[in-house]
Amino acid sequence: MFLRFKDEVASVLSSALAKAGFEIDDLALHESPHADIASSVAFRLAPEYKRNPKEICEAIYKNIRITPDSYIERAEMVGPYINFFVSRTLLNETVLRVLLEREDFGVLEKKGAVILEHTSANPDGPLHIGHIRNSVIGDTLARILKRAGYDVRTQYYINDMGRQIAVVVWGLMNFEFDKTKKPDHAIAEIYINANKTLVDEKEHSPEVDALMKKYENGDPETVQRFKDAIDTAMHGIEESLRRMNISHDEFIWESRFVRTGDVSRVMERIKKLNCAMIKDGALMVDLKDMDIQKPLVVQRSDGTSLYTTRDLAYHEWKAAMCDRMIDILGADHKLISSQLKAVLRLLGLPEPEIVIFEFVSLPEGSMSTRRGVFISADELLDEVERAAYSEVNKKRPDTDEEFKKKVAAFVSIGAVRYDIIRVSPDKATTFDWREALDFEKQGAPFIQYAHARACSIIKNAQDGGIAFESYDPNLLVEEQETALIKKLASFDSTIDSASRGLKPHIVAIYARELADVFNQFYKYVPVLSAEPEFRAARLALVDCSRIVLANALDTLGIAAPESM
Repeated sequence: MFLRFKDEVASVLSSALAKAGFEIDDLALHESPHADIASSVAFRLAPEYKRNPKEICEAIYKNIRITPDSYIERAEMVGPYINFFVSRTLLNETVLRVLLEREDFGVLEKKGAVILEHTSANPDGPLHIGHIRNSVIGDTLARILKRAGYDVRTQYYINDMGRQIAVVVWGLMNFEFDKTKKPDHAIAEIYINANKTLVDEKEHSPEVDALMKKYENGDPETVQRFKDAIDTAMHGIEESLRRMNISHDEFIWESRFVRTGDVSRVMERIKKLNCAMIKDGALMVDLKDMDIQKPLVVQRSDGTSLYTTRDLAYHEWKAAMCDRMIDILGADHKLISSQLKAVLRLLGLPEPEIVIFEFVSLPEGSMSTRRGVFISADELLDEVERAAYSEVNKKRPDTDEEFKKKVAAFVSIGAVRYDIIRVSPDKATTFDWREALDFEKQGAPFIQYAHARACSIIKNAQDGGIAFESYDPNLLVEEQETALIKKLASFDSTIDSASRGLKPHIVAIYARELADVFNQFYKYVPVLSAEPEFRAARLALVDCSRIVLANALDTLGIAAPESM
């Protein structure tokens, strides 16, 4: 709804600019504490037309025309700013549309196929919290893009040709696999022991190199060993992802691009580039002309390909099947991702949109799979769930064990997902489960509780035989009521902004603000005890809040409980 309001403001303002004799593409529309939308376009025009911003603003304001049935109630000029306010028409229509469209409210009509790659952790052990941030950002963005209207496919790119996997395979040939453990944890144990042995007994290193070579050459026995090892690790990784309400549409093995000849074809094209060069027998691309000082190595001196070479082939393959490619990568991939995009550009191929995220840490310290000093996603989720159970037990001691466990499970997953996604990907963050589980800190439990409260109000009305199918939205005139309707109306604008900028934290902030505005409404405006006509309208508004809170939580991959 708010998108339509913004479009109408843009149309009215553009018309006024033209009538006043001004031309500019950027209308400088922005949110403001003083209006529903404000424009500072006069400041943009002042240097070009060499006039005072206030004079320009007056000329524009005089030409603003608003029709009676508009979503714009009025426009006001304040100094060099023009402020616009939503009309009763928009407020009433918002309530009607939420109740009509329900789970589809906030769905946009953008078109295009999107392939979004996320997580893609090496299958050499369980996921840790760094991987979780990748997974949560990727899954949330996929949900946002789907709600925006895109046809989205999520992919997990399995690095099955790297040295890490060869070490795992070698380790499985030389150490006993612990079948009593979760498979990805057992694989990590093998990987850690193998690495320690390879450091202490360097004479075994050529055996790992030989495995890598045999796998790339397609030796059947070696191929099967790699497949078994990777399938074992991925079984455990997928289990952890499912626990976090995350799934992938496809798992793409990088070796397929070697087997199909795509990697060889890419290397042949690279050799023809003017910036291609051979150094110490290795093929590389000089990228200095593209302001990247470090060259990209695409083929080793022994003729084998590298991860980056296979990644180039992967992106060429993806580009043929979609309109947008999106990669979620950690900050340690900044250089390699810029090199990848540069070479794709040189080859005349589409480039991916890359979301770089800074790392998330725990108060307990850093993590490293190779050294075996890390906190796995499973351990973290277990700890948070135990803490959530303790909180639920304190708040609802009278409930049965099954209820407590159920609530603890969805509260803990919601707390982890929300605490990770609420921070912009480009900012580093520390996950503190104590804060994440605080019901008063406006995290996931705060939002989930607002939804449960709305459900409870509706249930109490239904149990009391109170109907609200017939209501008059014109009665919703209290300050808290109009503030809540405006916040509901802005859901589509939030999805639009998040999908355009690939900024999932925008939706997290919106969900928290919606819960806060709903709580203010509930605190100051009586619902069930109100006069019948006001009660019906307010119950309709509570139902709208329940619907949009559920939609926002679903977009964040978080459960929307009916009771807590």
